[in-house]
Amino acid sequence: MLLSQGRLRQTILALTLISVLACSFLLFRADIFEKLPVPRQLKSEVPSPPKPTPLYKAAPERRPDITDNFPRATKANSSSALPEIPPWNKPPQPHVKEKTPLFIGFTRNWRLLQQVVVSYIAAGWPPEDIYVVDNSGVMQSNQKGLLTLQNPFYLNYSRLTTLLEVNVLTTPTLLTFAQLQNFFTYTALEKEWEHYFWAHMDSPVVSDEEYEEQGQYRSLYTRAVTVMRETMQPDYGPLAARWFAYDRLSLVRTQAYVDVGGWDTLIPFYMTDCDMHERLWMRNFTIEDGKAGLVYDVASSIDDLEIFYRRKPTSAKEEEPPAAVMKADGRNSQEYHELLRKLDEMQRAKNEDKAGRNTWQSAQQGGQGEPFYRDGAGFEQGISMTMNFGRDVFEAKWGRGPCNLREAGVGENDAWRLVPGWEKEGLQRQARKDREIGMKQRQKKQKENQQRARS
Repeated sequence: MLLSQGRLRQTILALTLISVLACSFLLFRADIFEKLPVPRQLKSEVPSPPKPTPLYKAAPERRPDITDNFPRATKANSSSALPEIPPWNKPPQPHVKEKTPLFIGFTRNWRLLQQVVVSYIAAGWPPEDIYVVDNSGVMQSNQKGLLTLQNPFYLNYSRLTTLLEVNVLTTPTLLTFAQLQNFFTYTALEKEWEHYFWAHMDSPVVSDEEYEEQGQYRSLYTRAVTVMRETMQPDYGPLAARWFAYDRLSLVRTQAYVDVGGWDTLIPFYMTDCDMHERLWMRNFTIEDGKAGLVYDVASSIDDLEIFYRRKPTSAKEEEPPAAVMKADGRNSQEYHELLRKLDEMQRAKNEDKAGRNTWQSAQQGGQGEPFYRDGAGFEQGISMTMNFGRDVFEAKWGRGPCNLREAGVGENDAWRLVPGWEKEGLQRQARKDREIGMKQRQKKQKENQQRARS
C-alpha cells in the first residue's frame, strides 16, 4: 500500500534526525576515547631520530716542537751578551743624515722573523731603524709575554726590544697584506718619512763580501743608502719604488703610494700587489731594480743564528765562550761561504717543495688555551679562502684575471667599469655587432631629423 505524501515526509525527517543523533553520539564517544589513558602496549612505538652530534675531522699529525734558533740569546740578559756584528758591516757612526726606517711585518713563525732581523743587523742595518710590526692579531699578548714558543703567533717582544734593540709596533688587530702595506705608509706619513724600506720576514739578507766599489767594500746597508740617495735627486723622475730581488726588500717613495690611493684593501692578499703596481704604472710612476747585497727567500731557519755574526771562539777548548772574547772570522772567509751555502740550500728547498712554497706559515700547532688562540689548520684554511676571494675581486674590478693590465689596454679609469670576461671572442663579436646596430640606428634617426627639418 502506498504511503501518503505527508506520511512520507515525516518518515524522511525522522530518519534524518536519527542519523544526526547517531553521528553526534559517535563523535562524543571518540572525544572521550581520546582523553582516556591508552594502555602502554597500544601506543605506537616509533623511535624519534637521535639528535645530531658534532663530527670532527681527523686530527692533524703532530709536528715536533720547535726550539729557539738563537741559543745564546736565550741566556743573555743584555745586548752586550750578544756577539758584535762583523766589523766590516758596522753601521756608519754617526748615523747617515737620511732616515732609513725598515719595516718587517710579522704574523706567525718566530724562528723566521728572528732570523731575518738578525740578518739585517749583521748586514749593517742600524737596529734603531728596524721596525718589526707585530701583526699577529693578539693585541698586547706578546708585549706582556702571555704566549709560548709553540704558539704560531708568538713573538719574543723583550728579545727584540732589549737584546736586539729594534723597535716593535703592534697593529690593533690582524691585518691583511694590503692593510699592512697601508699601515706602513700611514706610519711613514705620521713620522714624516719621505722614504721607507720594507722587507719580507722570510727573506734573510747577507752583505756581498766580494763586492767593492772603487776599491772600497760596501755593506748591504751602505749600498741601500746609496740607492736611496740616487732616488732623492730632483731630476731622478717619478719613482714609486726600488726593488732588491723583486720586492723581498723594497724602497718606497711615500708620496707616490699616497697619490694612487694606497693599496686596495678589497683585494686582501694575492693579486693586490699586481693591482697596486699596475695602478702606479698607469700614473706613470716607475718601479726600478736596485742592488744592495744578497737577499734570500726561505721557508726554514738556520738552527743557530750566531753564524750571521761571523764570530768564532778564541780557543778551540772553549765551546761557548763569552761573546766579548770572540773574534771575527774575516771578510769573505770560509765561514762566510758556508753561510751562503746553507742559505742557498734553504732557498732551493723552498722552491722545490711539492707541498708549496709557504708551508712555513702553518708549521706550528701549539698555543691551546692561550689568549687569542686560533686553530692552526683552520686559520690557514681561512686565509686561503680569503686569498681566493681577493682573486675574484681583482677579476671583477678589471674584468680579467691576468696581471698585465696595461698590455691589455686597460687604464686607471676602467676599474669596476668593464664587462667580466670582456676579452673573450664571443663578447667582442657581440659588442661589434651591437656597435654596428647602434650606428645604423643613429644614422637612421639623423636622416629622419634632416627630413623633418626640410619639410
